[in-house]
Amino acid sequence: MLGRLRRKGSSFRSGRGADASSSSMFAFAGLGSMPVNARAPRSAFERFDVPLAMVAVALILIGVVMVYSASISLADSSKYTVTATHFLVRHLFALGVALVAGLAAFSIPLATWQRLAPWLFLIGLALLVIVLVPGIGKGVNGARRWIPLGVLNLQPSEVMKIACVLYAANFTVRKQDFMHHFGKGFAPMAAVMTLLGTLLLLQPDLGAFGVLVAISMGILFLGGVNGRLFAGIAAALATAFVAVIWLSPWRRERIFAYIDPCAPEQALNKGYQLCTSLISFGRGELFGVGLGGSVVKLSYLPEAHTDFIFAVIGEELGLAGVLTVMVLFYWLAKRAFEIGRQAVALERTFAGLVAQGVGLWIGVQSFVNMGVATGLLPTKGLTLPLVSYGGSALMSTVTALGLLLRVDYENRVLMRGGRA
Repeated sequence: MLGRLRRKGSSFRSGRGADASSSSMFAFAGLGSMPVNARAPRSAFERFDVPLAMVAVALILIGVVMVYSASISLADSSKYTVTATHFLVRHLFALGVALVAGLAAFSIPLATWQRLAPWLFLIGLALLVIVLVPGIGKGVNGARRWIPLGVLNLQPSEVMKIACVLYAANFTVRKQDFMHHFGKGFAPMAAVMTLLGTLLLLQPDLGAFGVLVAISMGILFLGGVNGRLFAGIAAALATAFVAVIWLSPWRRERIFAYIDPCAPEQALNKGYQLCTSLISFGRGELFGVGLGGSVVKLSYLPEAHTDFIFAVIGEELGLAGVLTVMVLFYWLAKRAFEIGRQAVALERTFAGLVAQGVGLWIGVQSFVNMGVATGLLPTKGLTLPLVSYGGSALMSTVTALGLLLRVDYENRVLMRGGRA
């Protein structure tokens, strides 16, 4: 893919003339014909992708409303000793921190992010080790995935998602000449992913590892890795995931429960969460029972405000709400790939791969979360990006969107003859 785009980009430097090359470039980017020395962007619509920001804000606002709706009843639960607005206040605090982090990410040039990529990856690895240290890492429901920081809990796997996008993009750019060579082009990344997998499975967090593998493998594929090599690697990874699931009795039980979650022997056991989720979608019908009217959130559906918030959306807002959320995520992922393609056309390979990596991350994680809630996929603990309750997840996703908007901003500046 990058090879084809580079052949297009080589014409910009050829002897066909500046007007012809700039015309083809802007036609490819979908912005029409524009001279290279055009004025710098002034309005907000020219400086950055306002529709992209509006879609992200829409998902965040849906998340704020649904987190409050799904968590308000937890004040009456014996599991929690909190007020009705406890989770809403914490979510809003995390959102404030996330917006600051996203603005900071947007203000830093991509060239700086590229230089920092290896160091950020090392910091992410260090956090994954620290969370496993007894007395430091916080355990919840048998998993040790959080580092308490007083006002919030930091989840290292969420930090690693940002680091993985940047590191994989930087690795692909540096190893561009060896993408068809296993030893030099893939083996180093395979060793890194093996280390990541070991640390994440010790938590355990198979879902986060799956997302990180999807990000890194997707970026390598987009970077031009050999097709046969990629197919072989994908088959090996699939085999490894199946082995991990089969060798873990409780994961294996989840798979069997997924096949028929509402069977008498499963409905009150491993299939309880999925069966209850399916009931909530059935109750929602076309337009839902109304905001705040969910029944399954009344201590019937575990983790209704985090992993299964999509089920609450289905019950309260119905098929209309479900389709709205799905379309917003589809548009967001699609736009990320379009921004990445524009960057590659401008011969900004690292920036293009970062944008597409963010699209892969949000697309894969939202698909898995919605697939789990609707019974399309086996139960796996992954939040719905921008919507579910969870401070670290919200902060990492908003930061990733800041990076995406930065790529788009630099594209627009360069296409108008400016300097990023």
